[in-house]
Amino acid sequence: MATTQYEVLAAKTGASAIELVAKTYGINDWGFGYFFINDKGNLAVAPSQDRSRSIDVKAVVDDLIRQQHSTPFLLRFPQILDDRLEALHGAFRNAISEFGYTGRHLGVYPVKVNQKSEVVQRLVDAGRRYQYGLEVGSKAELIAALAMPLAEDALVVCNGLKDDLFLRAALLAEKLGRKTVIVVEDGDDMKLSLALGDKLGITPHMGIRVKLYSRGSGKWEESGGEFAKFGMSTIALVHTLKILREQGKTKLLKMLHFHIGSQITNIKSAKQAVKEAARVYAKVRKMGFDVEYLNVGGGLGVDYDGSKTASEFSVNYSVQEFVNDVVYVIKEVCDGEGVPHPTIVTESGRAMVSYHSLLVSDVKKVVAPGRSSLYSIDTIKSESEPVQELIDLAQAINSKNFREYYHDAIQHREDLNSLFDLGYLDLDEKAKGEWLFWRICRHASRVSRSMKPRPEEFDDLDRLLSSKYLCNFSMFQSMPDFWAFDQLFPIMPIHRLNEIPTERGVLCDITCDSDGSVDKFVDLKDVKEALELHRIEEGEPYYLAFLLLGAYQETLGDLHNLFGVVTEVSVVVGPNGRPLVKKIIRGNSVREVIEYTGHDTAELRDALAKRLAERKQQGRISDDDEHEVLATVARVLDDYTYLV
Repeated sequence: MATTQYEVLAAKTGASAIELVAKTYGINDWGFGYFFINDKGNLAVAPSQDRSRSIDVKAVVDDLIRQQHSTPFLLRFPQILDDRLEALHGAFRNAISEFGYTGRHLGVYPVKVNQKSEVVQRLVDAGRRYQYGLEVGSKAELIAALAMPLAEDALVVCNGLKDDLFLRAALLAEKLGRKTVIVVEDGDDMKLSLALGDKLGITPHMGIRVKLYSRGSGKWEESGGEFAKFGMSTIALVHTLKILREQGKTKLLKMLHFHIGSQITNIKSAKQAVKEAARVYAKVRKMGFDVEYLNVGGGLGVDYDGSKTASEFSVNYSVQEFVNDVVYVIKEVCDGEGVPHPTIVTESGRAMVSYHSLLVSDVKKVVAPGRSSLYSIDTIKSESEPVQELIDLAQAINSKNFREYYHDAIQHREDLNSLFDLGYLDLDEKAKGEWLFWRICRHASRVSRSMKPRPEEFDDLDRLLSSKYLCNFSMFQSMPDFWAFDQLFPIMPIHRLNEIPTERGVLCDITCDSDGSVDKFVDLKDVKEALELHRIEEGEPYYLAFLLLGAYQETLGDLHNLFGVVTEVSVVVGPNGRPLVKKIIRGNSVREVIEYTGHDTAELRDALAKRLAERKQQGRISDDDEHEVLATVARVLDDYTYLV
């Protein structure tokens, strides 16, 4: 007889366990063709969206464990970066051909989205055939970008505020054969750039960042619009154009730059902003400035929850639709104004790198309300009246009386606590009553799922019954946007996906911080407050994957509780179609994170040794004690910061 919602659904639809589990986690909705559940019931990655050439994540993790590596791991799939580059540039090729656009498209990767050398290097290497460039916003990013083997026609776009040395390095990049565009935020920056160019005898390629009245949509919409942090207003733009004209340097203005907003959720907002940007470009061209590049910035979003809607965790458009609108709108405005079609520059970052990495952690412990093997409903006995009442309720509860019995159980639990507070009940009796109460709650929750509609009190009960799965990771290091912005990421087990999950839980990290928990999860129609999980089997590891972490998470992470950077592993599909681990970068040791915070580990060890010597001299410890403490300290300093 079908008893769970999954069994009922399976009986109605004939779906397999894997199909039902895939629906539970929404992997076919947000996975974008890169992630799926294979026949073994494991999470698999298809870097080119070809399932015949895929990577079994559980098999990779098992191999790493055999090699004495410890979770958490950040798994990179660099071939996904290749695929995202081809998707973006292929979409522009299609749109340019379809609409008869006479300009071209150049992409640049905004380094701030993920500055890791493995990521930037791979994008540069794979992007050479597209003349793919880089966007930088600091001196550090600029130096890293200039050292990359960029294609001859690739751009290096310098954004943000700049000091003299930043400008000098950007100008001198011409000596390296780099095509650098210095984008300024106000007229003073323009004057400084022109003056320094004259001093160095270098003709700079200048750009102006302009604020739009239009702005994007979604969680980061405030980063665009007329009150945005960066960019010139129309008044400042006209003033800066006047400076260029007065100095006879109108030909130096090569780019107009616009930032619509990060993670644009609604295509309508993007179209309106691009239309305004194209209009500004056309008017500047008609004023006698031969602007070559129209930089529409980033904004191309990622569907984190798979809903394909304009919600803050999704987008209501495809890559091709987004690109079609950009190309068509710019062409339409330019044709109407009678100006040349510009080279379209895009700075898509999130859409390039989000899919390429995931975090794997193992569950160290599960804390579930009232679960214990200490008692059995058939053998539990008590002389306390509230406990006796709870025994009767637990034995007699069924699908017809569960709501009444649940309410009775709440009252008896209050009586139980009152008696304990007054000193009339011992701990053993209180523990029996607690165990019985939670048993009744779990039964009532399970049976209530067949109610249509289901009373809200049982949704609240589900939240109370959610187990806490303690996972070996730091949310502050690996998922900082969840803590800071409530950004949701898909999360699911990497194995046992041919088994129906029977538990519901929230995830807690190993930091000593109450904020270190994940209690909101992606869902197709809503946000879930608990995640479907499996019962932990004694002695068997249980691994979870935190997906779509490639954008912003890695370099935004902090050292809360001095948990450091995790071990990184790059995995590709080899020529024979089998997974191949290309590179392993060990995560931070305890020594590294301590020294990062300014401590000198040699001085720390000397201080400990001095303290031990004093206690040994006092006769409180032996030579063996001293050696054991110092040896343990040495081992700790060289160990992984996470649980091993």
